Amino acid sequence: MTSLAEMGYHHMTDDPTMNTRLQTGLRKNAVGVLDIVFFVLSAQAPLTGIVGVSAIAIALGNGAGFPPTYVVVGLVMLVFSVGFTTMTRYVPSHGGFSSLVEAGLGYRAGVVSAWLALLTYSGIQAAMYGLVSVTASGMLESFFGIQVPWWAIFLVTLLLILLLGARNVKMGANVLIVLVALEVLILVAFAVGVFVGDHAAEGIDISASFSPDAFLSGAPGIAIMFAIASMFGFESTTLYSSEAKDAKRTVPRATYISVAFISLLLTLLIWTVVIYYGPSRVMDAALEAIQGDPSVFVTAPLSAVLGPWAAPVASVLLVTSLVAALLAFHNIINRYLHSMARRGILPRGLATTNRFQAPGMAARTQTVLAFLTVTPFALLGLHPMTTLFGWLSGLGVAALVALYVVTSLAIFTFFRRSRVDLRPLNTIVMPLLSALLMSGFLLLIVLNFDVLAAADLATSVIILGIVPLVALLGWALASWTGNSHTGQFPALGAEIPEVDGPVEEAEPRTRV
Repeated sequence: MTSLAEMGYHHMTDDPTMNTRLQTGLRKNAVGVLDIVFFVLSAQAPLTGIVGVSAIAIALGNGAGFPPTYVVVGLVMLVFSVGFTTMTRYVPSHGGFSSLVEAGLGYRAGVVSAWLALLTYSGIQAAMYGLVSVTASGMLESFFGIQVPWWAIFLVTLLLILLLGARNVKMGANVLIVLVALEVLILVAFAVGVFVGDHAAEGIDISASFSPDAFLSGAPGIAIMFAIASMFGFESTTLYSSEAKDAKRTVPRATYISVAFISLLLTLLIWTVVIYYGPSRVMDAALEAIQGDPSVFVTAPLSAVLGPWAAPVASVLLVTSLVAALLAFHNIINRYLHSMARRGILPRGLATTNRFQAPGMAARTQTVLAFLTVTPFALLGLHPMTTLFGWLSGLGVAALVALYVVTSLAIFTFFRRSRVDLRPLNTIVMPLLSALLMSGFLLLIVLNFDVLAAADLATSVIILGIVPLVALLGWALASWTGNSHTGQFPALGAEIPEVDGPVEEAEPRTRV
């Protein structure tokens, strides 16, 4: 059993004359640029993105013109990152989006963005639990003939993520570096094999994928939507600012490197798949794949190029890729809860850190929330892929792009009011351009949400309605708590002073 000291409570007493303090400080100087980059890459799960997205995006989107879609989306992400990273130099950003939105648009907007961020990452995390459970269950049956229900694998994975997340952030980074490196390695080996070996069905035709006509063919809007779903998570770099070495340099560098690397990597890998099938045949192959098991669209070429060992290895790496993504989202949600508690938005007990200086209480809380989110799908006998994964991942992507729009406007407003940075490109042009482009992305998601979430129209409307509902509830909660603060927690909007080490017993006050 975890002791109270490990939970951050170093002294508790029934004596009302005794003060109690909470250990809330995260571990300082724990991670560098490379660590944060791997946190982001693990959340984006390159192997999962390639295996899970490519077939449906090519079949329903723009066919052979899908590869440059990642370049387009990556450029928009970089546009957003300019204002985003510029503002983090002036505003403490360990609260992620909410810190920046509050600085630009006010306290209530900041609270709303914090709740939307929790909705975003909690939804995507729950969807990932469904995906990893189904994938691992299928792998066990294929390899060993063992039938394990997906919900049993979910419970085991939930416990594993809690144990890993309860350790310090550096240990989590080391685990993620290994897992992400392995999945990237097999994908790069596949690409080399296609281009070097005799595996290009119709030769290497650059214009067949990268010309404007190819990109605009079919339904590029749907392709863009799935590319966005594969690339979110880069903004989480700011959440590690309290634990980063030289955060004002580390966080911007990690952000730019993450966006550039993942967009170029996914472009290369998807183009490799197109080259393998041939530009004129790839859409038909993708359409055939989505009628059965979409993953075969990628795993079959892996086996053909690298050998029969590649498909089972890719299956194992797909599971570890999803575990890495879950650990990354676990860390993201922990730090949102920790920040919200320290700022008085949530009860300050959630800000306590354990003996590893990790947000232990937040980890336990969000583990319970994940259990409560996923369990109803199991109890009702709903298919985890067509409901849990489709619905909640779609919800998370929609909420996240809405946050991009709001944050872009907050960045512009902050610099217009504060005048702390007068560079027009960084503080005016890029934030406004980002708001415009992200609004276009959000419109695409809303119009094509039934495809993204694999849901009918009525279900899509209900799921999308959760986003404005949470925003309204967040606004109401901010207004209510702001006007009725009881004194049990710190003044709303004010941070709890960090306590980085073991807290000594407080001195008793003098009795009168």
